[in-house]
Parts: sequence; C-alpha cells; structure tokens
Amino acid sequence: MSDDPQVAIELATRTQLMSRLRVGFLVMAAGGLLLASLTNMLSDWGLYEPDWLQVPAFVMLVGVLGVEAVLVVRRKFWPKTWRWLAVSVVIFSSALSYSALPYGHTAFAGDWVFGAANWVGLVVLLSQPLRIKVAFLGTHWCVALSNMLLFSDVDRTVVLRFATGSVGVIGYPLCIAVSAAALRGIARSAAAARWEAEQVAVEEAAAAESHRRRQQRFTDLHLSTMPLLEGLASGRLDPAGPQVRHDCAIEAARMRRLFAEVDVVPNRLLHELRHCADIADRKGVLVELDVRGHCPDLPLPVRRDLTEAPLIALATATSWARVTVIGGPDLVCINVLADCESPDLPRPAAPGVRLDTFQTGERLWVEVQWQANASLR
Repeated sequence: MSDDPQVAIELATRTQLMSRLRVGFLVMAAGGLLLASLTNMLSDWGLYEPDWLQVPAFVMLVGVLGVEAVLVVRRKFWPKTWRWLAVSVVIFSSALSYSALPYGHTAFAGDWVFGAANWVGLVVLLSQPLRIKVAFLGTHWCVALSNMLLFSDVDRTVVLRFATGSVGVIGYPLCIAVSAAALRGIARSAAAARWEAEQVAVEEAAAAESHRRRQQRFTDLHLSTMPLLEGLASGRLDPAGPQVRHDCAIEAARMRRLFAEVDVVPNRLLHELRHCADIADRKGVLVELDVRGHCPDLPLPVRRDLTEAPLIALATATSWARVTVIGGPDLVCINVLADCESPDLPRPAAPGVRLDTFQTGERLWVEVQWQANASLR
C-alpha cells in the first residue's frame, strides 16, 4: 500500500470498480482455456511432436489463472515483479506449444494456445494502460505469425485462415482492453472526486475543532480573567493593591500562554513556557531559562498542568527566577526557583503529572514532572 493517501484512495476506488470486471474476465478466460482449448488439444493430441510439451504449456496457463483467482478473492492487483513474470510465463507457454505444433496447423483447431494465451495475458494486464495490453497482444500475435511463416506453406487458404482467427484472438480482447482502460480513467476521476470530498470533510472537521477550542479558550478566559477585569472596571479592586497586582500578573501570564497555544511551533511546551516568562521579564524580573534534552509533543491538558505552577511562580517573582526544563521521550521535568512568597498552586489534573514545592525564606522551589509510565498506571 502506498504511503500517499491520494494514491491509496485511487487504488481502493479502482479495485472496487474493477472487481466485477476482473471476475467476469477470469471466468471467461478460464472457461475458454479449460473447455474449448483443452477440447481442441485433446482431439488433436496425436498430431503434436512431441505431444508431452503441451502439458507444461497448459499447466503454466492454468497456474497463472489460479494466482489471479487468489488475488481477486483478496481484492489485490498483481505486484509489479509478479506481473511481468506472469506475462513472461504466458509468452513462454505459447512458444512451447508452438514448438510441438504439427506442420501447417497454425490457427487451426490443434493450435489451441492461439486463442487461449491471449486471454490469460490480458487477465494479468487488465489493470494496466491500453498501450501495454496492445503490446502484449501484438507480441502474442507475432509468435503465431512467425510459426506460420517458418513452418507452413503460406498460401491463400493459410493466410485467410490466420486472418480470420486473428479477428477473435486480437479483436475481441482488444475491445475489452479498451473498456478496461476507460474504466481505469473513470476510477481515476472517481478517486480524485473522493479525495477532494475527504479533503473538504477534513477541513470542515478541523474548522469545527478550531472553533471548539476557541470557545473553550474564551470560557477559560471568562472564568479567570473576567472577574478581575470587572472588579477593576467597577472600582471594587484597587490597581495599586499588592494582591490585585499579583492576580493581574498571573492572569496576564495565563493569557499569554493561551495565545501561544495556537501557534504552530516545533516545541509547543517550551514556546508556551517562554511566553509565561515574558510577563516576568516585562516587569523587571531577571529570568534564566535552561533547556536540556527535547520535549515530546504533549496533549494540551498535560502542557497546561506542566506550565500552570511555573507560570504562577514567574508571575509573582520579585527580582529573579531560574527555570530549568529537562525533556526526554518519556519524562518532562520543569523546575522553577524564584524569590517569591508561597502562592496557592493548583494541583495537576492530567494523568502522569506530579507537583512538588518547597519554600525556604523568600525562595520558592517548584518542580512539575510528567512521566509517561505514570499516566498508564
């Protein structure tokens, strides 16, 4: 299966549209080979020189049809290597049968392979472009023509007999080959339409999810920021008060983190954490940020729990703060050391996230850790 989704859709659509055609073509080829061709071969069995060469030629064609039957049941096409190997087997079986054909019997009843190998070859090449089918039919016809010219007395009767037989051997399969080629084009158009429809569905789903997340962000903003803004607007809260300034700094950091969550960046967690530190930096706090390793792409709830406590510590720091981020495939750890009082830190709700704090004097140490194995317990 191709890694390209559009190619995979085209292959699935083509398989669905051509499944019944393949079944009908297989039944027609198997019926012609097992009934008409086998009957003609057995009726003229005593004429072949040697006669045993017809057995492997017939068995090879039956084997090719058997593989096609298995592929049809499994709803798969011939792999590229198998396809050309099968075509080579069909051509070889034709040449093998002609090598034992009696003198002057090309396109007569004993020439069973003339009207059998063409259908078997088209069974293998049914999904291929028209030019490949025409090339195979031409090759098969040239094998029979070469046998007629080299091992027959070419006269009017022989030429007319060969021309009449060529109508059925080349003309009828060619009509079906043209139909299969047209169906291939229809499958390509249907696959393109299906791909466009799926792209529209994906875009609509992405827009709906983006709208849902936008509404969720507005809800979070309303629950935490709006009461503070309403208090400032009504005069109930004093902008110069230490607690109000403390709350404003925290809400400003949360808003910066909220806006950073929609940015498309390689490392979302570090990007959001830098926006949280920017608020502390704007009010004159010296922030040192040290990153070790590489953080994995974590879900939004996990990232919020990892940054919530560091966000509050940075927003309430007085003059300095040191942030250390250690990342790995299964472990992310964020440490913050800052000169601030012990704030009220919310406990993490996401699975696998753990919060530890330690206060000594005017220094607060905060560690938030996410561990993949812990989230599976």
